[in-house]
Amino acid sequence: MSTLTPQMRASLLAIYAELEQEVKALAPVCELSGRCCRFEEYGHRLYITQPEADLLLEQGLPPNSEISSAGCPFQIGNMCTARERRPFGCRVYFCDPKYEGHAPELSEAGIHKLKLLHQIEQIPWNYAELVVHLEEYVERTEVSGLKEKRSEGGESDSKPFVKE
Repeated sequence: MSTLTPQMRASLLAIYAELEQEVKALAPVCELSGRCCRFEEYGHRLYITQPEADLLLEQGLPPNSEISSAGCPFQIGNMCTARERRPFGCRVYFCDPKYEGHAPELSEAGIHKLKLLHQIEQIPWNYAELVVHLEEYVERTEVSGLKEKRSEGGESDSKPFVKE
């Protein structure tokens, strides 16, 4: 079940917009290297809340996505294909060494705002690694897809691949 009510969506986008202004003022440089999305290779993880996952997955996963803790399936050719829907952690991460010291402070403030939003909306706090949310999404859509297939008698062709 999606936690992305119209109010939650608007509040989440407002938090993102506020962060965008704060980041813009710090003027970090993005080299478009794609390092932000290659978690294992560059030694970091992306944690997101359930509403962020719901927003990110609003349009589903890219066809033939590989789901693993190694990286983000929305990165195609070093570019983010979910740029407008990307979570808070993506919005605060930059490889710019001059910016590095600001990321933890912005992250902590953002997590505080997200927790507050969960309390206001009375949604349980579910802050987990991206891969966990993606696997849960695949499981939910496969279950509902199986129900649809049974009723229609058809097959699906571009499923995401979950790497163990």
